[in-house]
Amino acid sequence: MPTSSATPAPRANPLRGRVVRAGDTPASPGNLANIITVVRILLAPLFIWMMLADNGDLGPLRVAAAALWVVAIATDSVDGMLARRQNLVTDLGKILDPIADKVLVGGALVCLSLLGELWWWVTIVILVREVGITVFRFAVLRSRVIPASSGGKIKTVLQSVTIPLFLFPLHLLVGDWILWVNWVLMALTVIVTTVTGLDYLWKAWRGNRVTPPAPSSVA
Repeated sequence: MPTSSATPAPRANPLRGRVVRAGDTPASPGNLANIITVVRILLAPLFIWMMLADNGDLGPLRVAAAALWVVAIATDSVDGMLARRQNLVTDLGKILDPIADKVLVGGALVCLSLLGELWWWVTIVILVREVGITVFRFAVLRSRVIPASSGGKIKTVLQSVTIPLFLFPLHLLVGDWILWVNWVLMALTVIVTTVTGLDYLWKAWRGNRVTPPAPSSVA
């Protein structure tokens, strides 16, 4: 029986596409914006180790861990700006970006609670909201997009300011009064985080009764 001499077609490179340059052609899932996001995720375990290794001594390792968290969370705006400016937005990036944020925020809150510096109920409330809304967004992403209020951005800013105040041992430098500022900001963070989560669910429920939904922004 004659055998076919046809050679199999070469497999398409899954990472093919633009990596850095702007353009209208498809962007590679391995583009620079996504690489920055992945690095942010990989920094989270290092941050957690540094926090727990310091064990509440508030020494140089604690300061380094806090500085690392600030750098990692700051790259969120860097990769987002790069992706939009260079048209490097990909489906992979849409999945990884919120995961990176939640891993960093959750890691910081859990470490603070493990060290006895933050009530566990605060950590649980924030994490339930963050993880729950993220999972919900992924669940409905294929069928529709739910608009988010500007409160989502306020929530993100509050978390980005409040958590470093807890991470850095500033009270050793400026006095215990800063601890009152920390707790006031944390109370606002919990309130805004909870309210924006409920607002998101309300819009999701209302979206089932109207058509079509408006474009979404940060939750």
